[in-house]
Amino acid sequence: MTDAHIPAQRTVTKAVVPAAGLGTRFLPATKAMPKEMLPIVDKPAIQYVVEEAAAAGLDDVLIITGRNKTNISNHFDSVPELELALERKGDEGKLDKVYEASDLAQIHMLRQGQPLGLGHAVGCARRHVGDESFAVLLGDDLIDARDPLLDRMIAEHDARSATVIALMEVPQESIHLYGCAAVETTDDPDVVRVTGLVEKPAPEDAPSNLAVIGRYVLRPEIFDIIDGLEPGRGGEIQLTDALNHLAEGKGEGPVYGVVFRGRRYDTGDRADWIKANVLLGVDHAELGAEISSWIIEFADRLRAQRGSGTGAA
Repeated sequence: MTDAHIPAQRTVTKAVVPAAGLGTRFLPATKAMPKEMLPIVDKPAIQYVVEEAAAAGLDDVLIITGRNKTNISNHFDSVPELELALERKGDEGKLDKVYEASDLAQIHMLRQGQPLGLGHAVGCARRHVGDESFAVLLGDDLIDARDPLLDRMIAEHDARSATVIALMEVPQESIHLYGCAAVETTDDPDVVRVTGLVEKPAPEDAPSNLAVIGRYVLRPEIFDIIDGLEPGRGGEIQLTDALNHLAEGKGEGPVYGVVFRGRRYDTGDRADWIKANVLLGVDHAELGAEISSWIIEFADRLRAQRGSGTGAA
């Protein structure tokens, strides 16, 4: 887990991955399986998230779970009977893949208890995190490993003694689907000072086209702010409300945003989950060539059939 771009001395070493949602958009698939365990090509979505944390030097990962989430802890545990069977078969390739999940980082699990919102889930991490800054990675928001984001966010946190959130430019007509940041520019086009946050504003009321995406580097002061919050949208404790409190200058440190311009996959949406499988599938070392050829052939058939007015391919 050591890379040349990771400093020897880490100021942020812990990651929190909230994964307690019910996954209702994926029913009935998520009736008995957590949405975070839905596969993206050949790995569950949450493994990509833990891999991202580990690649950024965050080797202590706390996953906040809810009911019916034991599959997640099982995935990151060793499986002696499976490992023994693969050893006896001499299948070292599959054995390495089994070991990979359990060797990524020190994985800890914590039950949220009640689904009281993302802010409440982050607040549950207080005892584990202690008086340290930490990263939060949402389990259904995947950042492509070829476009690292957390390293830059941690560097800005260190340089500015600030809470740092990830932002992404979206079309103005789509901003109502996200939290939206009011910002001031800095001397870096990819870094902004955040002065306020609005949850899912109407396009005409949005202060910018910068949407909040699921990566945060938080200072420990966030816990006291969460503790003092009243329930917000949906009757839940909203992390956006706590961050807005800081952005308005009511905390010890400022809030900055890193504008992410790389590849991101929203695996909490059914259509985007399918797109993520396709986009990552065509780049897969073993499957990419076959999938790419099939997609090209299928696209040609689909164009022809739609052009002739016949049914689906």
